[in-house]
Amino acid sequence: MNLSVVGSGRVGAVVAACFAQLGHHVVAVEIDPARRAELERGRAPFAEPGLDSMLRSALESGALFFTDDVERAVRSSTVVFVCVGTPAGPDGSPSMEAVRGAARSIGASIRTPQVVVTKSTVPVGTGEWLKPEIEKSLEVPLVPGLVEVVSNPEFLREGSSVDDFLHPDRIVVGADGARAREVVLEAYEPLLAAERAIGREIPVFVTELVTAEMAKYASNAFLATKISFANEMARICDLVGADITEVTAVMGADSRIAGDYLDAGLGWGGSCFGKDIVALTTTARARGFSPRIVDAAVRVNDAQRDLVVDQLERHLGPLESRRIGVLGLTFKPGTDDLRDSAALQVVAALVERGAVVVACDPTVSALPGYPEVRVCAGPREVAAGADALVLATAWPDYLDLDYSDLRRLAAGTLVVDGRNALDRGAAVAAGFTYVGIGRRADPSPR
Repeated sequence: MNLSVVGSGRVGAVVAACFAQLGHHVVAVEIDPARRAELERGRAPFAEPGLDSMLRSALESGALFFTDDVERAVRSSTVVFVCVGTPAGPDGSPSMEAVRGAARSIGASIRTPQVVVTKSTVPVGTGEWLKPEIEKSLEVPLVPGLVEVVSNPEFLREGSSVDDFLHPDRIVVGADGARAREVVLEAYEPLLAAERAIGREIPVFVTELVTAEMAKYASNAFLATKISFANEMARICDLVGADITEVTAVMGADSRIAGDYLDAGLGWGGSCFGKDIVALTTTARARGFSPRIVDAAVRVNDAQRDLVVDQLERHLGPLESRRIGVLGLTFKPGTDDLRDSAALQVVAALVERGAVVVACDPTVSALPGYPEVRVCAGPREVAAGADALVLATAWPDYLDLDYSDLRRLAAGTLVVDGRNALDRGAAVAAGFTYVGIGRRADPSPR
């Protein structure tokens, strides 16, 4: 099939490369010249494992082409995937400026029947106004079937987006017209066939448009709530002397619960969960309903960000002039994304208290807005002279540390494990005082 992708950011670049990998011909739009030039060289302007090699392969084969010309992209295809950004606005809700701009550009470019697919996470109800928005910009007579809108939400996790696209848990196609649904399903048929060939039958949910939009928000709200639940249980574990990692292991063994997203720590972050929950609750309140569970999940998550600083002050006293080493800065491993990073909020709180902050991260070389924070090459430089070490992002690079070496370099003995991911026994054996989130300090079994 001939497909086009409008927007080549973290979602769009993955969507374009993966559809090209599946055998389609894809024209992807990127209006930023510097980003487009980088993509045309087969390099994504952000960290995403496996994407660069897929981009290079698709470009070399001619299956993928980048342009800044929306008209060229639209007229070369019968399906347009809208993957523009919907960043959080001043009130936390998603800004739809880029979506409206894309709709106008697409409408002005349409000459033949076109299926327009929202891949971007958009507020529930977007499909109701998106089609008229596109039609307002048409330069040809409007005839039945000329413009059809489909919601095909993405469920891509930063750091594993390529794998998530090619081996999905499910595919959701929401539309109010049968022909539009069938066209989108046809685009996914090579993926479904490849998965069937290895014994996986991917569930495909064909729904109304608004149901597909709602399914994305409900999924993210549940995952965020699950993490917040684990964090609330960790608080209680601290009070009663239990170990949250053992508690959640028991919980996760129950097939009704499952263990994913039960990791206690500093809480969730990134560009999706917070923004999506605000959008969901705003939609509900506009219709006279105030959600209770997801609101509570947000409050629990916000409170988690203070735990590390509380523990540091409890053990060290006032943090002014104390040297604190922070391991990890991005909101999760496998990405260079600092948006709504719990690690960055910890750094900000430490700077505010007058601490001397030294940090490292595999994908971050400097912290814009924090000139006083020195970003080092690795854990040894961070540990040198540190009064305390903090694991803020659970990068694999930091989970197999030489604690004896770090203990010789550090000035203090405190290690605060903000992700419950460090080797507690090895840290204690090397002479560190270990503090986790809802974990016992003593690694020996009772």
